[in-house]
Amino acid sequence: MTHSPTALPGDDPINHAPIEEAERFLAAHPDIALIELFAFDANGVARGKWLHREELLACFRHGRALPSSIMSLSVHGEDIPESGLVWDVGDADGLAFPLAGSLQPLPWRRQAQAWVQVSLDEVEGGPARQVDPRNVLVRAQQALQADGYTPVMAAELEFYLLDAEPDGHGRPQPLRLADGKRPDSPAVYDLDELAGAGAFLSALYEACAAHGLPARSAISEYAPGQFEITLEHRPCAVQAMDEAVRYKRLVKDIARHHGLRACFMAKPFSRHAGCGLHLHISLADRAGDNAFADPHPAGNALMQQAVAGLLANAQESLLLFCPHGNSFRRYQAESYAPLKLTWGVNNRTVALRVPAGPAASRHIEHRLCGADANPYLASAAVLAGIQHGIRHRLTPPDAVEGNGYLVDAPVLIPDWLTAIDRFEASAWVRDSLGETFRHAFAAIKRAEHRAWQAEVGSQDWDWYLERA
Repeated sequence: MTHSPTALPGDDPINHAPIEEAERFLAAHPDIALIELFAFDANGVARGKWLHREELLACFRHGRALPSSIMSLSVHGEDIPESGLVWDVGDADGLAFPLAGSLQPLPWRRQAQAWVQVSLDEVEGGPARQVDPRNVLVRAQQALQADGYTPVMAAELEFYLLDAEPDGHGRPQPLRLADGKRPDSPAVYDLDELAGAGAFLSALYEACAAHGLPARSAISEYAPGQFEITLEHRPCAVQAMDEAVRYKRLVKDIARHHGLRACFMAKPFSRHAGCGLHLHISLADRAGDNAFADPHPAGNALMQQAVAGLLANAQESLLLFCPHGNSFRRYQAESYAPLKLTWGVNNRTVALRVPAGPAASRHIEHRLCGADANPYLASAAVLAGIQHGIRHRLTPPDAVEGNGYLVDAPVLIPDWLTAIDRFEASAWVRDSLGETFRHAFAAIKRAEHRAWQAEVGSQDWDWYLERA
């Protein structure tokens, strides 16, 4: 992956879409009657409504009112009053505006045949504007830009393709490939498995191209029915994550159209690899050049300060990388998911990897996130960590060589509740990402944790029904 910036700082596409975009769309698609309007909540779940085409121009011109509680929801869509965004503010509305490039047709659908993404306005967005995940990332990017650096980012998302129907025991199962067989081994980099899912992958590439999403190489990952398609880097973190969240929605939408289910859980199967979200990042300086560029494989002093900042604040921000109870099941030895706060060059056993490549491509690969993480929030924490390391000129520990699972290094927080506690108590999170956001996100996660702990399911029965 080349990480040479392709645009100068200041070209960031983070503003409202112009009304001409909607006018052109309506003229080009006279048969589309319904448009799906969506925003992403704190969990990265798309929430919104359907608009009739006659409402579209007003939405672009004046914005669309959305309740503040839309940013207070649990992963199940329940209000979390403790967030401060429900009764405390009278569930007040804020204005959301469409994002440039997000209004796109969905020709495979029979209803709601287009969609448009919105985000709460930073001024008129009401009480929830500080919690809107995209706004959290915008603020983190602008803070770095004020220091003279623009983040260049890309996302890699792993996912499983599953049958729409469960197996005879009610459990999810991998898709049937074109030959009618289900994959039953890791088959990593297996070209036959790619070909077996070729109809889905071809349709996905076609949809990505139509939506302007830079989908590039596809691989069969380290589990039956697991895949990854890389997204090309962008000279703006907000643009890169806009594309990542829309790509994830497209994967799910195209999968449903093909009678499949796309799964981005961090650890959907105990016996198989989990799904990660790898974030690739470098910094462009004021001239638009890669500020990390250096002939040395470990990068220059600036990049090492960035690495040190990411390591220094990883535990406090781990809740943003691993936001759910299932997220922590992904952390297992020799699973390509890191267990310790380590970094290294060309080494996939560490938390922060510096990929091999020419000097101009020097960048950091952040490997802590599960694919269930909200890309906006995870990226905001990454940018804030990098800024902290650079501002304080931190020095990282020695780079790991060989097996990073065996080195003596700080171990990642092992459980969800401890991660919630560390996040909520963090002055660094408060100062970097905002007190309103910290309070609301911690409240949402505490409520989800209580519900998770109260749930009695098949594992309890399998373990204890006859033995307790």
